[in-house]
Amino acid sequence: MRRITDLYPGEAKTDARDAFVIADAVRTMPHTLRAVEAADETVAELEMIAGFDDDLATESTRTKDRLRGLLTQIHPSLEKVLGPRLDHPAVLAMLERFGSPAQLRKAGLRRLVTLLRSEAPRMVERLVEDIFTALGEQTVVVPGTDAAAMVVPSLASSLSSVTVSCGPGSGPPRT
Repeated sequence: MRRITDLYPGEAKTDARDAFVIADAVRTMPHTLRAVEAADETVAELEMIAGFDDDLATESTRTKDRLRGLLTQIHPSLEKVLGPRLDHPAVLAMLERFGSPAQLRKAGLRRLVTLLRSEAPRMVERLVEDIFTALGEQTVVVPGTDAAAMVVPSLASSLSSVTVSCGPGSGPPRT
């Protein structure tokens, strides 16, 4: 495949380019490729791993949707800040510890910066600033916020464990 890749323009090694090169090689030079027979055991293992990965992705999506729904119910501005970042370990660690807007306010800027700095050193100040801006946008406490404060940490913990199960560097797909 390396020799065939040299026939195509570009130096970047990307999955999309590799897929194109393979597909084009199959189309134009089928004689250069050889069939690979997989043992039944290998196929069974791959199917099991792929099924488990699908289950993790489904669970991650379900948990993220539930978490975003709760945040939207109790504090829409906060959901706008945290919702797109639910894949980030710093956001999950913060939600596990402080599950409600009131708890986030009570924690304060310094405590949140200290908590998040190790997980998100480049974005910690901006994230905490965005969180407190969102917290300031809503002055009404929505009924059910206290109940959500008990559920949010549990969902964040579940999402964190599902994300870790996916393996290093391979988080679940973004929703």
